[in-house]
Amino acid sequence: MSERPLRIGILGAARIAPMALVRPARDVPGVEVTAVAARDVERAKKFAAKHGIRRVHGSYDELIADTDIDAIYNPLPNGLHCEWTIRALEAGKHVLCEKPIASNAAEARLMQAAAEKAGHVLTEAFHWRYHPLTTRVREILDSGDLGAIQHVEVSTCIPLPIPGDIRYRYDLGGGASMDIGCYAVSILRFLAGSEPEVVSARARHSSPDVDRWMQADYRFEGGATGRTTASLFSAQLLKLSARVTTENGFLNILNPLAPHVFHRLKVSRNGITSSESVPGDATYTCQLRAFEQAVRTGEPAITDAAYGVANMTVIDDIYRKAGMKLRGSG
Repeated sequence: MSERPLRIGILGAARIAPMALVRPARDVPGVEVTAVAARDVERAKKFAAKHGIRRVHGSYDELIADTDIDAIYNPLPNGLHCEWTIRALEAGKHVLCEKPIASNAAEARLMQAAAEKAGHVLTEAFHWRYHPLTTRVREILDSGDLGAIQHVEVSTCIPLPIPGDIRYRYDLGGGASMDIGCYAVSILRFLAGSEPEVVSARARHSSPDVDRWMQADYRFEGGATGRTTASLFSAQLLKLSARVTTENGFLNILNPLAPHVFHRLKVSRNGITSSESVPGDATYTCQLRAFEQAVRTGEPAITDAAYGVANMTVIDDIYRKAGMKLRGSG
């Protein structure tokens, strides 16, 4: 592989795939999108023709058995991540799996074990984590200038009022906490620099087992507190932000999810406030470079399988505190 591109196949002709993989691959010389599979082969053919993908498979099994593919991108519905990621790993493929990595932490641990047994890379696609903005935020928080963290608050609210969408289907691992809320949990953990304990959670439902809005409160070792709010359909139509309150000031991030589109980082130290933006490529391009590097070097990516287990552990606890069933437990 040192002399040829990393060849990736796509499981399913998903809407996210062009933005998350196909277009970024054009900007990463060491990566080539080689094949796509769909249960409807005609859909796969149309997808391949539109995006210049040269090989089409009529089933997921055919794709993961393809010996001309090194890695799999798995953008299937959440409820199918575990099964098909493990199958791909067992077939000798590295896997870039869309977030959330699984339906629950137990599934995530099975996927982690499969990756370790196969000796292959498994990365959860939290693309925001690979943008240079995160490096800058870490520098500020680790400098000590802001003092100890007192409270972390993250909101990931988007409008998705589409009845019947897979994000509202319990059997496919749907819910606000799973779709957009997993980002909020990931950002909370990153900003706090430690793992949270879920103290309480409150849900508003689209159906008895599926949340369209979820708010959770946390505490951290040392006394800091936290809160996440996530929604697919609520009065708060759109809010993508994070705030860290510290003993000497605060740090605010507007749009931590897609900073390459637009973002603003505001920092207040001892009453003096400044703002900046951090240049960088599209988050998905940054992520793909990191995935390729992990495959070639054997070093885990930032959002590896262990990261996925930790994030799903928090999400499971949110559902428990809200009095709801875990995804994948029905």
